[in-house]
Amino acid sequence: MLTYKKMTINQCDKISEMDASQYITRAWREVEGERTLVTIDYLDPQWPNGYEVHRDNLKATIQLEGEAIGAFDESNRLIGFVTVNRMNFGEQTTYALLDQLFISRESRGNGIGTKLFEEAIEIAKRFEVENLFICAGSAEETIAFYRAMGCTEACERHEGFYKSDPRDLQMTFLIKKC
Repeated sequence: MLTYKKMTINQCDKISEMDASQYITRAWREVEGERTLVTIDYLDPQWPNGYEVHRDNLKATIQLEGEAIGAFDESNRLIGFVTVNRMNFGEQTTYALLDQLFISRESRGNGIGTKLFEEAIEIAKRFEVENLFICAGSAEETIAFYRAMGCTEACERHEGFYKSDPRDLQMTFLIKKC
């Protein structure tokens, strides 16, 4: 049985228990001015950008008024987590940032991502924003997941995220109408 609970700073190192690897068959890329699915056949064998980046981002979320929810198995092993941060961005609406959403490889496809996404929505509601902003990777499966959750391509682009990785797809989930 899984338990979903708010994470503490002392639990941040538990993400080392997770297998964050991902095999990416196809990804969305800009080709001649249009977003197109292209075959890349790439194995990302570990945490994208390194374990320390994600652990430190998790710590920053918890320390700086964001929230993190972890999915723990019956032995209290962390198998997934989501982080949501307050965000000062947007001319047309207000946003909270879904900063990280990871599920351990062996636990994917069991509804854990859906449950963590729902938890992120509840956090965003408590932050009293109109939208949840996601700077998603470009893997086909990642984008399909967010679309299945009801996310759409963002109408406002966050320039900092775009400069960091223009291949990422910026998406939003409507919490409440303006």
